[in-house]
Amino acid sequence: MSATLSLAAVLAESARRYPQKIAVVDGEQRVSYDDLWRQARSCAAALRELGVAPGDRVALQIPNVVDFPRVYFGVLALGAVVVPVHLLLTADEAAYTLKDSGARLLVCHPSQAAMGAAAAEIAGIPVVAPGELLGAEPVRSYASCAPEDPAVVLYTSGTTGEPKGAVLTHLNLVMNTMVNVFDANDARSSDVVLGCLPLFHTFGQTVGMNGAFRLGATLVMLARFTGEAALDLMVREKVTVFHGVPTMYVALLAAAAGRSDLPQLRLCISGGAALPLPVLEKFNAAFATSIFEGYGLSETSPTATTNQPHFGTRAGTVGHAVWGVEVEVARPEIEERIELLPPGELGEIVIRGHNVFAGYLNRPADTGQAVVDGWFRSGDLGTKTEDGFVTIVDRKKDLVIRGGFNVYPREVEEALARHPGVVQVAVIGVPDDVHGEEICAVVVRDQEVPLTEQELMDWSRDRLGRHKYPRQVRFVDALPLGPSHKVLKRELRRRFAV
Repeated sequence: MSATLSLAAVLAESARRYPQKIAVVDGEQRVSYDDLWRQARSCAAALRELGVAPGDRVALQIPNVVDFPRVYFGVLALGAVVVPVHLLLTADEAAYTLKDSGARLLVCHPSQAAMGAAAAEIAGIPVVAPGELLGAEPVRSYASCAPEDPAVVLYTSGTTGEPKGAVLTHLNLVMNTMVNVFDANDARSSDVVLGCLPLFHTFGQTVGMNGAFRLGATLVMLARFTGEAALDLMVREKVTVFHGVPTMYVALLAAAAGRSDLPQLRLCISGGAALPLPVLEKFNAAFATSIFEGYGLSETSPTATTNQPHFGTRAGTVGHAVWGVEVEVARPEIEERIELLPPGELGEIVIRGHNVFAGYLNRPADTGQAVVDGWFRSGDLGTKTEDGFVTIVDRKKDLVIRGGFNVYPREVEEALARHPGVVQVAVIGVPDDVHGEEICAVVVRDQEVPLTEQELMDWSRDRLGRHKYPRQVRFVDALPLGPSHKVLKRELRRRFAV
């Protein structure tokens, strides 16, 4: 190994530089950088005693509390690989993540104990609580890792709807953390950052948590987001930086109505889905600040572009590519090679640079389709101006983004198709003022089986994660089909997107 690089250094170096500074605020708990790093190293020692070795994968099912960074950096310090588990999954769905990743064990917070224990039992692996990992004599420092070694495996649904593990390396995540805080944003060590984005998700994890720790800023945890709770906490803790998805900005705007005690937000970042222009304008006016909208994917660590102070901002765009990353537009109909289009033309957004992942875990064919000629094919359609501003226009895939979470229709369709009263189903996203998009199931039902819209929604709630099951069901006599007998979802969207 000629060079070493570890994402664990993000916390280790701030503990060295700012030992007594508060790293995390979690309710009444205020944990300094020195204490947090010591606790992480203690977790590393305990995991080693449990048989975890460098390179092993360790699953985390922990909400936005201080236990998350304790265990996250403990796993990294040991040289093992973090596999965050989505908190909205069912036990069967979580067990799939555990089995597909080959997780050695699951570290599960007590608040998730029932589902975590069930998932771990299905997967046949042990489960421990974060508190069980504290108390061991801390390891001296973090293990040596090569830049290309895996650090985190993030599960993201593919075009088939079957979740795939995106392998992110230490280089991917260290560089993305660096460009977010030193290049893309005017971030400062004096910042107080609200940690309300789920830490199991790439946005909250890299941009929020790791970005704050790289600078020696303070991260204020909020485990359950509501507009009112977020405003109260931001005022109380004097939060200056907010990262959120559009639905969060909508909720903050609603909660701010009639309030005079609003937080003094210096920097706001939006991602995860397109931010409606009226929301951006109203928020900037109400909070006397500016939202910088960006774009990225789990496979790009996540940040690929963002509106940046250096280049200026342009509402309705996702800004420029970040340092060391190229973002271009390619012909979407050509899959075997990348053919770039001139400025202004609509095509598929393609990305290359230090942020592009190492591939899908144990899926070389899927990786080969996603990364062509060194470019990652995003599956998103967009344009790029002559002066470098990127705009996301539409999605090549039928991906639905509900509240910042990706939902793939085929996965929902396969679950609904198991209901005896469903003959045929197509799932689409329809506009929603709160969540950006809502899940709508258009169903051809069996006339011999009594079934109401509410009954199907209730049935699906037990079989799909809380972010996946449809909140709308529409019964039709037949689904519109094209010449090749494919369902014309654009026709359904035109009909039901009201």
